[in-house]
Amino acid sequence: MPQPESAPDYARLARSIKQWARDLGFAEAGISGVDLAQDEAHLSRWLADGHHGAMDYMARHGVKRSRPDALEPGTQRVISVRMDYAPPDIDRAWSVLEDGELGYVSRYALGRDYHKLLRHRLQKLAERIRAEIGNFGYRAYVDSAPVLEKALARNAGLGWIGKHTVLIHRRAGSYFFLGELYTDLPLPVDAPASEHCGSCRRCLDICPTQAIVAPYRLDARRCISYLTIELKGSIPEDLRAPIGNRIFGCDDCQLVCPWNKFAQATAEPDFAPRHRLDGSRLVELFAWSEEEFLQRTEGMAIRRTGYEGWLRNIAVALGNAPRSEAVRRALGTRANDPSEVVREHVAWALARQNETR
Repeated sequence: MPQPESAPDYARLARSIKQWARDLGFAEAGISGVDLAQDEAHLSRWLADGHHGAMDYMARHGVKRSRPDALEPGTQRVISVRMDYAPPDIDRAWSVLEDGELGYVSRYALGRDYHKLLRHRLQKLAERIRAEIGNFGYRAYVDSAPVLEKALARNAGLGWIGKHTVLIHRRAGSYFFLGELYTDLPLPVDAPASEHCGSCRRCLDICPTQAIVAPYRLDARRCISYLTIELKGSIPEDLRAPIGNRIFGCDDCQLVCPWNKFAQATAEPDFAPRHRLDGSRLVELFAWSEEEFLQRTEGMAIRRTGYEGWLRNIAVALGNAPRSEAVRRALGTRANDPSEVVREHVAWALARQNETR
């Protein structure tokens, strides 16, 4: 990375960066160093236990994930930012989960895909820094590279990693996105956030698939977010019923977290729910053609699951729905789907609809 053209007042610059970040719509920014040795050890154990499932990319880059200066040579500091995404009616999530005829989509995925939005604003932040001090070395990341974003954000004072492995902020809960700006600037670092989960275990107890196998340990192979988004192919049969009506991701561990009484509703219009996906009927979603799926999910994170995964997930939810002729008819329309994966899950769902409960 090239060195700055002059040596600015880095303490003053750090204060300015945090204000510029707020001006750009970020809720908060913090600064950390690059030492993640303890987190590297935790990651190594997690990988050794196979808890990453089919997410081979978690191990593919070796130590670059836990060593920012190995990923981007010359990195001295990481500027972490967070942006709130909770819709104003976040409590409505419970009523959707309790209605088996509706499809539940994780609240973060209801609006525009956050990746491009955050990356664009991080680029704006970098340009503002450059306008102040001249050229400097940086790289912006938003889930776009092997980065331990939660550990970096914790070290930057933006929250602690809860027992469910999600970052929690004392005054803002956990409904926020993270992004990072790796930089060669020797900025003063912030104090890491302290932990405040105490003896609470609500997230462990509520997890439908018991994916949180111990405090601070998540087995992704059992996590509904992994099963409905990351996993390709067949969902293990013993985990289908616990999925309920969750068709893209899962928020249970966050919904039950007492710290989310402080969650801030998003002020970002792009994160507002689209196409009524905050509570649509499963039979209607299951009827979407691939063209409709691609058109209605354009620019949204839901695209990540793909059309086959979308139908697979909804088939499981329909199998878990209250028994009805309408549900059986909907499933019947896909009984001979071109996708073997879809056919398998439809057959399971039809059998479940026809069984005595």
